[in-house]
Amino acid sequence: MAQSLTLAITKGRIIAEVLPMLARAGIFPDEDIATSRKLVFGTNRADLRLLVLRGSDVPTYVQFGAADLGIAGKDTLLEHNGADFYEPVDLGIARCRLMTAGLVGLAPRPGRLRVATKYVNVARRYYAEQGRQVDIIKLYGGMELAPVMGLADEIVDIVDTGNTLIAHGLEPRALIADISSRLIVHKGALKTKYALIQPLIDQFRQLAAG
Repeated sequence: MAQSLTLAITKGRIIAEVLPMLARAGIFPDEDIATSRKLVFGTNRADLRLLVLRGSDVPTYVQFGAADLGIAGKDTLLEHNGADFYEPVDLGIARCRLMTAGLVGLAPRPGRLRVATKYVNVARRYYAEQGRQVDIIKLYGGMELAPVMGLADEIVDIVDTGNTLIAHGLEPRALIADISSRLIVHKGALKTKYALIQPLIDQFRQLAAG
């Protein structure tokens, strides 16, 4: 039985920037992903299919081998902290920054901080490295409201243009990490499907290099 590959891609901004890369590699989904409600797509290659997933699910699918490869933001990978995949290529797309932020002109108060974020693991590691004690409040969206409403002293979130922070009276403070999308590969799959996966890795590396 011929081997085949499954590539999991994060929906939204990342897939919008990945699809042109795939096209330059001669890979095309068998229908328009933007208008379809499906999550699994065949391609013009009989040995490759695409999964379109929430960002936080991509490393999970790759970690457990349900997908051979994945494309996800570095922020998601830092939060996931998976040990069963490689990260061979920085694709250099969907660039942004993972930062702390707080109310404009209001210095972080001494002592224990309340921090709102969906990046619970990243935030806990970051503040521990800074020697700060924190209470982490997990939110799934609307992070900018937390300091405004007195729920938190700071937030940890993705910053792109910074306009959303400004609109809510917040300012970026400390840079935690520069973020871009990465290609990840299941360790076991790279061994058992090397002849299929390595050429794809090489293609993505060339595309990322421009």
